[in-house]
Amino acid sequence: MRSSAGRSLTRSDTLLLGICLALSVALLVLPAAWAEAFAAGVRGTALAPLVWVNRNAEEQRTSRLRLRAIAAARDSAVLAAQSLAWLRAENEQLRGLLGLKARASFPTVPAEVLHQAAATDGRTLLLGAGSRAGVGVGHPVVSPDGLVGLVTSVDGQSSIAMTWAHPDFAVSAMTEDGGVLGIIAPAPSASASEAFLELRGVPYRDTVAVGTLVLTSGLTGQYPKGIPIGRVAGVRREELGWERVYRVGPLANPGRVSHVLVYRVGRADRSNP
Repeated sequence: MRSSAGRSLTRSDTLLLGICLALSVALLVLPAAWAEAFAAGVRGTALAPLVWVNRNAEEQRTSRLRLRAIAAARDSAVLAAQSLAWLRAENEQLRGLLGLKARASFPTVPAEVLHQAAATDGRTLLLGAGSRAGVGVGHPVVSPDGLVGLVTSVDGQSSIAMTWAHPDFAVSAMTEDGGVLGIIAPAPSASASEAFLELRGVPYRDTVAVGTLVLTSGLTGQYPKGIPIGRVAGVRREELGWERVYRVGPLANPGRVSHVLVYRVGRADRSNP
């Protein structure tokens, strides 16, 4: 029975092959219009499932290509969105520097922060301007928010700035109304990540309200008068009958600045005109 079934299949295949050959020969000898009509009929009947499979396969291929394109566009949009906040902040800093430069009554040098310090290590900054641009040791460094620090080392193309977070930083300061004078310096037991300063040397009889703006006093000649430093956040400690030490929250964050202005004033310009 199996041999009979096999022979039957072989005969069917042979018959089908013969029919296909006959149709091929007929199509070759028939007029072109008749051959095209016959071919269209075959595509619409016997070959319809194959045409449908081919069409679906092509649609799936193009769908995968469109999906990949959409995924690539989405990834690009995500990257653009992630950088948008940083670009907006940088543009705000640049606009602030332009306004600061316009208000300054002395020469200034714009500088880019080449080595962006982390928020926990903002004690020094590498600036992309040096002696060839007019930067000198002792020049104050400011951002649109306020005082950043002081230039301590200079070469031809770059310079190093000591920020307010450095243990050696100190500046003569006053309250906004000029009624209280003192010295601003970083807290001796604080790390840079704690991000606060101390207003020292305030007489015990004087009190400073929380939120008071503290500015450079200009008394030592190292910093010009009126640069914002920070706002009083409360009493740090008291020496009974002698002085109060106030905690001051700085306005400028050295770990976030990307561009600064170097003020060409102070001792550097008096010794090197």
